[in-house]
Amino acid sequence: MNSDKKVVFFDLDGTLMNHDKTILDSTKQSLTALRKKGIYTVICTGRAPLMFKSLLEELEFDSYVSMNGQHVVWEGKVIYSNPMKPEVIQQLTELAHKNGHGLTYSTFESFVTNAEAHPLVQEGTARLRIPYPVVDPEVYSHSDVNQVQIYSTPKETEEYMELFKGYSFVRWDESSVDMLPEGASKAIGIQKILEHLDIPTENSYAFGDGANDMQMIEAVGTGIVMDNGIPELKEIADFVTASCSEDGIMKGLLQVGLLEERDIPLLQQNCKH
Repeated sequence: MNSDKKVVFFDLDGTLMNHDKTILDSTKQSLTALRKKGIYTVICTGRAPLMFKSLLEELEFDSYVSMNGQHVVWEGKVIYSNPMKPEVIQQLTELAHKNGHGLTYSTFESFVTNAEAHPLVQEGTARLRIPYPVVDPEVYSHSDVNQVQIYSTPKETEEYMELFKGYSFVRWDESSVDMLPEGASKAIGIQKILEHLDIPTENSYAFGDGANDMQMIEAVGTGIVMDNGIPELKEIADFVTASCSEDGIMKGLLQVGLLEERDIPLLQQNCKH
């Protein structure tokens, strides 16, 4: 057992990224400081890899849990992937078309949609600050799809939940929900990395803010929730840090003792003034 090593998992939206979808300098310096101490850093997100490719480069990550645990990469190599059944996605696509609902499909190499200029897909992608996806409603016929997003209200989603019994539905706002195999979660992806590294659970940490972070916060040794996080997540957190726009990552890492003030150049500069 690699009992002297530690690993920290970071959600993206509302956690590593602030509400403007940018990265604070304090967050960048904290990530650098963790790596200097030999602590592993891993992105853990509901997004498809294509949706955070630029962040991997900007923040120098080479390991991530994507699509809510459905696809896991360690140091550039895939160590776990759990695609959905093509026939299920075909059935879902036909139902969404009948209902006039938008879908987006997440694969390892793409993020595409079923409809041209669907208003709810436009709103959802705008919130994430990403371009409207390419239209490819038959993506399941030529690529492994790990997760699908359905753009519908909670009431409208009930029909899908009734039909697709072996699948989980995780809502991330009032008009969109992630659909993935039952039991799939960020926690599964985290477990795959802990097993791969042979690191005990007590040496794992995670930062999150949303509903799809519930299992992640429970799965690690120490769960830290942003002040902008949902109340249900704060209730199960080991620590609650400042918001994503108020140096929450840096303050949380200081709070749990993974970093000290002397590790952060920004704090040293403030001390001199």
